[in-house]
Amino acid sequence: MFEKDDNLGDSLSVSELIEAYKQAIFSGDERRVFDIEAKMCNVVVKKQEVDHTISSLSAEMNSGKEQYVRLQADFDNFRKRFNKETLTRRSDAQKEVIENLLPVVDNFETARKQIKPETEKEKKIDTSYQGIYKQFVEVLRSFRVSVISTVGKPFDPSLHEAIAREESEEFKAGIIIRELRRGFVLNDRVIRAAKVKVSLGPGGKKVNASTNEPSMQTATTVGGDDK
Repeated sequence: MFEKDDNLGDSLSVSELIEAYKQAIFSGDERRVFDIEAKMCNVVVKKQEVDHTISSLSAEMNSGKEQYVRLQADFDNFRKRFNKETLTRRSDAQKEVIENLLPVVDNFETARKQIKPETEKEKKIDTSYQGIYKQFVEVLRSFRVSVISTVGKPFDPSLHEAIAREESEEFKAGIIIRELRRGFVLNDRVIRAAKVKVSLGPGGKKVNASTNEPSMQTATTVGGDDK
């Protein structure tokens, strides 16, 4: 066995070790060749240790990145769910308020159709009454409440409730011919379906039953023309 050459410092680079190794072989210095080979083996071992450390760190970084991505996805899902639940709660609260206001709207609508003011005093009272009604309508509009369109529109079971069906010379079958009670929607939610009569077309017979001819139909603004 050859003794280790202490002249080979740890600070030598790989290229310097290779150059020293060549010189030792050319000069026939077996002891130095042995020492350099031992040093190069140590370099290989250290490189493997460094590679292992880098691999471990890379795996940890990838794991951390995956955890971050999962946490970000979980947070996004939570935020979306929270926003959806908040909107649902808000919409439910608005729906409850509006449902409580609809009987008052019905009373205003009935009075508006039945009262025919003749004297100046009656006209003033009616004007005041209608002013209150308009304010009421504005409140409903602020909630984005709309009236469901009826007369002349195709019957839609998701928006309308058919109280009766009867013949009509003016409207073809499946078309609404009369509104019996107004219906309302809050955004896209039906608060109350409109009660209507539906045409059977000319020569049909009057039927007190619901119909199921589907046809989606847009709503009009609250306070529109009477049907």
